[in-house]
Amino acid sequence: FLYTLAVCLILELLGGIVALLFRNRTVDLLNKNVRKGMVNYYDDLDFKNIMDFVQKKFKCCGGTEYSDWAVNMYHNCSAPGPLACGVPYTCCYSQPNEVINTLCGYKVLDKQRLDLINIIYVRGCTDAVFIWLMDNYKIMAGLLLGILLPQ
Repeated sequence: FLYTLAVCLILELLGGIVALLFRNRTVDLLNKNVRKGMVNYYDDLDFKNIMDFVQKKFKCCGGTEYSDWAVNMYHNCSAPGPLACGVPYTCCYSQPNEVINTLCGYKVLDKQRLDLINIIYVRGCTDAVFIWLMDNYKIMAGLLLGILLPQ
């Protein structure tokens, strides 16, 4: 049992070190998987719920930026329907006591970034999550120690 636990601990440490050393590749892999999920956004309820939560919590939109939503067949500018050339409402700025406008991201993909700053979040979620991790690295280190020490 001790050897199994030691191997798990070493693998966890190696995984963390490799992720830090190859940060750019890690970010690229994450962006690639987020974009793959965005393609199936309305078909995969679990991914949709996670993406909606992340976009609301971290005030971000898409993977690398808001224009990533063009990969989704409903949000692509060539698609028919009300969602065409738009982003999900979770990308939009919202006021605390207002009713959510679910079409607030309507026709934003064909506009310039500066025109959208007060309408939707233009920062990508990958960057927003990494900024949050860097701002809270002490808490993350404490959590890691809390997991690693008992092992």
